[in-house]
Amino acid sequence: MDAQGRGRAGDIDPADQWVLNPDTGEYELRLPPSAAQSPVPGPRGAAPAAAPDREVPPQRRRRSAPEEPPPGRAGRRRPAKKKSRGKRVLLWTGGTMAFVVLAGGTAGYLYLQHLNDNIQSVADDGASTGGFQKDKAINILLIGTDKRTGSGNEGYGDTGSAGHADTTILLHVSKDRSNATALSIPRDLIVDVPDCPTTQEDGTQKVIRGTTGVRFNTSLGQDGRTPSCTMRTVTELTGVTPDNFMVADFNAVKTLTSAVGGVEVCLAKDIDDPDSHLKLPAGEHTVEGEQALAFVRTRHSVGFGGDLSRIQIQQQFLSALMRKLKSNDTLTSPSKMLKLAEAGTEALTVDSQLDSIGKLKDLGLELGKLNTKNLTFTTVPVVDNPAEKVKATVVLKEGPAQQVFDMVANDVSFTEVKQKEKKEAAAVAARLKGERSEPSDVRVRVMNGGAPAGSAQQELAYLQTDAGVTKSENAGNAPADLSRTTLEYAPDQADQARALAEILGLSGAAMKPGESVTNSQGLPTMTLTLGKDFKGAGVKINAAAGKTPEGVEKSTADKVECAK
Repeated sequence: MDAQGRGRAGDIDPADQWVLNPDTGEYELRLPPSAAQSPVPGPRGAAPAAAPDREVPPQRRRRSAPEEPPPGRAGRRRPAKKKSRGKRVLLWTGGTMAFVVLAGGTAGYLYLQHLNDNIQSVADDGASTGGFQKDKAINILLIGTDKRTGSGNEGYGDTGSAGHADTTILLHVSKDRSNATALSIPRDLIVDVPDCPTTQEDGTQKVIRGTTGVRFNTSLGQDGRTPSCTMRTVTELTGVTPDNFMVADFNAVKTLTSAVGGVEVCLAKDIDDPDSHLKLPAGEHTVEGEQALAFVRTRHSVGFGGDLSRIQIQQQFLSALMRKLKSNDTLTSPSKMLKLAEAGTEALTVDSQLDSIGKLKDLGLELGKLNTKNLTFTTVPVVDNPAEKVKATVVLKEGPAQQVFDMVANDVSFTEVKQKEKKEAAAVAARLKGERSEPSDVRVRVMNGGAPAGSAQQELAYLQTDAGVTKSENAGNAPADLSRTTLEYAPDQADQARALAEILGLSGAAMKPGESVTNSQGLPTMTLTLGKDFKGAGVKINAAAGKTPEGVEKSTADKVECAK
């Protein structure tokens, strides 16, 4: 745009109206003095000055811009190279799933109203926790549907499909925001879909009966199931209740990748997939729009050609996208921020607890604290369905799968996160180092401090029968419920404590040096209190951060990988 055009409101690019406020470090929507109303989409006839909730600071007086820039000065003012503290956009997209959140509280009132109007929401039907909270770990269910809606999508697969949960990721963000895990759930995983109370279009409730032994992707779209039913199925499968869900179709990948100017991907070999329409030679490429959608949908040309191979290429795509979005090229570009906000709010459908730009902003601020090196992508451990001669579905690999679910539920990182207090961390880790007693020499009493009824007796039976801890007894209920299991012991019982910690899978943080008590024989004994994290007799209680269960593959968003 030439300099002469900047004085006419009708010729102004909305992106050029975003000005960096040096006092706040945030971008603000500034209108020219001659403008009768905002050129940004919004309710007709509304005026920014009349908005009671507007958060824009008072504008400084500015001289009218000259028709031409003075000699020696650029015709367009560029923002200073100072990082914006409050302005962040975080976008995720996997296969047919994507979402974007606008983080910044000083945008123009009319534009925020416009973004609010873009957002579509459906009822969570009581399947969520009620929404994420800033002081707790966050679990967001990201769902990509294969419903063929929108221009240009008619040629993909079954055009008459009601839509399935084609791509599903349970995104867990730790309580301290130091790490996150993106857990992919295979669409062909055999699960039980529970009964689902579902809000109908007329506002009435209908219970859609559950089914057993079906593909996970049927938890959405089939028999009138909504995303809340997918949420209930995930809770049934993992033991983790999501706080919110986000859903997007094919258009999300196309519009969002175009909004950021494309995503850099890498191929280890040439790909020519007629099903996904992806045709690219080996090497690095920047993909957007239709080509980006083809990339995340391809499966026959990568890996073993199945859905698990497609999950891997989607995770690589997500990692590349995260790196792009975390770069200054995106975060400091007002035009890209506007495009992302526009495309993202149009592309996603959210639950009724996340139905405003303000709520998305708050979520974006929490997610924006993440470092890509501590964002781990992994997949639910599965094996081919042994009941099938022709392998088409998968079932849980029980041991590793339960360990993965436990790590997510107990807020355990899949990567080694740098501790804020190194001395304290070293002291905690040291509790597990040293000699260990023989199981037969370990004396412990077991109490129930928040686990399901009967857990203390079940764990006691396991310790005595399977673990060889014969000097153990049931001490009933603890005085108070605990969120996590603890083991209290005296200093001279440290060798016994380390032995029991190894048997139970306790972390150093679960071990509480203190005082011993006496058992029914009057002998000093340790106290094991089972908390709400107890998952069953013999199941490892805690896992060490950064230690992935055996056989579970993972990758982190900071590393560049090429699809094979």
